[in-house]
Amino acid sequence: MESQIIRPGYLTAHQTARLLGIGLGGVRLLVHRGQLHRAGGSPRQPWYAVDEVTALAAKRAERKAA
Repeated sequence: MESQIIRPGYLTAHQTARLLGIGLGGVRLLVHRGQLHRAGGSPRQPWYAVDEVTALAAKRAERKAA
């Protein structure tokens, strides 16, 4: 279940996965690898900073285009 109340400047795991074009398992893998960091929420419903997610999305898009 996705959290309905989230502070501005943060994304849920579902929103992060949608923005990056990956699944929830992929988001967990990025966290495990240290490429993405949890910025709040709870252990079961983490939040991620919008700035970090958009930077990661741009980096992935740049690498994909090359």
